Amino acid sequence: MSPEAKRTGRTGRPPRLSQEAIISAAQRLLAVEGAGGLSMRRLARELKSTPMALYHHVRDKDELLLLLLEEHARTIPRPTLPEDPRERMIAAGQLLHDVLAGCPWIVEVLASDDLMAKSALWIVEAMVDAAMECGLSPEQAVDAYRAIWYYTVGELLIQVSRKRRQAESPTPSHRDRTFASLSAEAYPRLSSLADRWAELTRRDTHRQSLEALVNGLLAAA
Repeated sequence: MSPEAKRTGRTGRPPRLSQEAIISAAQRLLAVEGAGGLSMRRLARELKSTPMALYHHVRDKDELLLLLLEEHARTIPRPTLPEDPRERMIAAGQLLHDVLAGCPWIVEVLASDDLMAKSALWIVEAMVDAAMECGLSPEQAVDAYRAIWYYTVGELLIQVSRKRRQAESPTPSHRDRTFASLSAEAYPRLSSLADRWAELTRRDTHRQSLEALVNGLLAAA
């Protein structure tokens, strides 16, 4: 018997699916369609497979999202943060914003307030620790982090939604049409700004707003 005939085990093409292939395909879908476009059925079509085949590699959609979050979290740079606790709070808040702004689908996933990447919690640790160094109680430090988190996620969610809407329809939004029709008598301030409202509300003011928020949180405490 020839050596080839003695070989045992599976032969032919290797299996097409793997956890790595599933994660890679999910990342492509999320980048194009956002978190709302990801489902196990949609992902199976992308991989020319079946949902049941995917479940051999990931338990469900939540487990897949956790794998994706951890995969991204491991790529986050860990800069040396300022020694001054106030500056450290601001730097950590800015880093959080920049990380999320670079990957919009993560904002949509994290907004559910359920799934998270444990590997990224060092940013939260830095913020809470800095807040306590500034004199806040543990409860106040968590409140401060939560205020920064809600502000950041809220701003980014609006940006994601706006860009998606503009991609789907280039026509003026309902808001733009409403501001254009405001009566100067009923809305003197808003009507005077109507032709600049879209420009003014799309400016990147995150950093200055973050600093004002941190200053207010620390002053109030």
